[in-house]
Amino acid sequence: MTVSEQQTGRLYGVGLGPGDPALMTVRAVEIIAGADVVAYHSARHGRSIARSIAAAHIRADHIEEPLVYPVTTETTDHPGGYRGAMEEFYAQAAARLAEHLDAGRTVAVLAEGDPLFYGSYMHMHKRLADRYPTEVIPGVTSVSAAAARLGTPLAEGEEVLTILPGTLPEEELTARLAATDAAVVMKLGRTFPAVRRAFEASGRLSEAHYVERATMAGERRAELAGVDPESVPYFAVAVLPSGVDAPRPGNAPGGGEVVVVGTGPAGPLWLTPESRGALAAADDLVGYTTYLDRVPVRPGQVRHGSDNKVESERAEFALDLARRGRRVAVVSGGDPGVFAMATAVLEAASQEEYAQVPVRVLPGVTAANAAAARAGAPLGHDYATISLSDRLKPWEVIAERLRAAASADLVLALYNPGSRSRTWQVGKARDLLLEHRSPDTPVVLGRDVGGPAESVRTVRLADLDPAEVDMRTILLVGSSQTRWVRRGDGGGDGEQIVWTPRRYPEG
Repeated sequence: MTVSEQQTGRLYGVGLGPGDPALMTVRAVEIIAGADVVAYHSARHGRSIARSIAAAHIRADHIEEPLVYPVTTETTDHPGGYRGAMEEFYAQAAARLAEHLDAGRTVAVLAEGDPLFYGSYMHMHKRLADRYPTEVIPGVTSVSAAAARLGTPLAEGEEVLTILPGTLPEEELTARLAATDAAVVMKLGRTFPAVRRAFEASGRLSEAHYVERATMAGERRAELAGVDPESVPYFAVAVLPSGVDAPRPGNAPGGGEVVVVGTGPAGPLWLTPESRGALAAADDLVGYTTYLDRVPVRPGQVRHGSDNKVESERAEFALDLARRGRRVAVVSGGDPGVFAMATAVLEAASQEEYAQVPVRVLPGVTAANAAAARAGAPLGHDYATISLSDRLKPWEVIAERLRAAASADLVLALYNPGSRSRTWQVGKARDLLLEHRSPDTPVVLGRDVGGPAESVRTVRLADLDPAEVDMRTILLVGSSQTRWVRRGDGGGDGEQIVWTPRRYPEG
């Protein structure tokens, strides 16, 4: 600070709570009573919600500083547009408050809710708190007030609560609503139609509530689905409360479905928001136990784990559950349509007895894409995906496809290369590929990508050792054009990258 604390006033950001003056904290009342200056934001009509909440504590001898917004929702002819007009306003407002602080006056800036929660005070705080002694008095937020007025838990146990501004793009709102356990969407008003569509698209509309002006005069509560968009003010929130004890609407005859969900190659970082939402909404989870273990346990859900070699039985079991009105998520690793559970479910669903059961397939990050990203971009040009497992097709078919893809100079993503009972296929595939590829062709070995034992390294095709490959490994075999280099440190100990150019040489 350029001036000692004894020579300057003190800045307070005072949270007033959601609207009812009785919800102001004792500390907030004390600060207002002891302040020399009371500042508050308002629109150009001059009315300030913050001032109205604190009105009983504002004295005639208080110096009042109304900070009047130059624009709210209307357009502006400011050369910097809306953002430029607001930046100029905040700078001027901070300068006005600084004059009082420099004169030794204590300044209390009033803020609805909590000062640092989507509040206007924070713009003063960022401009003044590094120059003057400052204290922020927290307040009850509109989020807490809305939950209290609804009388329902907002989040419980290990549930995740997401706070969203309604001004986000509709698709972003949809993705975040689908992926979370509980949510509050603020800043409604003109954004309400898009917010409502986002709730509907995410499948959460039937769970959502609406609260307008919580704890204030004119408070209104309703089911979100039935609210007239034309009646929604800015000071309203949409609430998706805790789902721990909520009834699951899928438990009714004819109301079930099967969703085949790709969880990616490892844990939750690889899940798409849509998949996360489908897993959260399911009544039953069905899948290979290893994949089920990646999904968080949720109250009320039933988990049906099984061995990895009973895909058909698992698919029919899931469809039978859905036929009884259950919402079922069939959990698959990677992408469910790539050597995984989607085929088994759709094959079973094509039987007449399951013709009326809705089935959806949600994509996931594939093992090939995950390993390729870790290595660089080896799949940058045309590539073929082949499983080396001869459990469901004869080796002669696999060998024929390997020769065809190799002779076409395609990069190869080789799934299921080996296991404890299949130990010779990798060596056979290597020898076959060496008939068409240079011994120096790079081969990426990606093992447990995204998991705790992740290992991604590159070897020459001629040096590919079958003993180093197991069922958790995927092989990416380069084409004649694939490059394998080290970056930095003069090419010695730098980062190793592999990529296949998008341009293929003519002739």
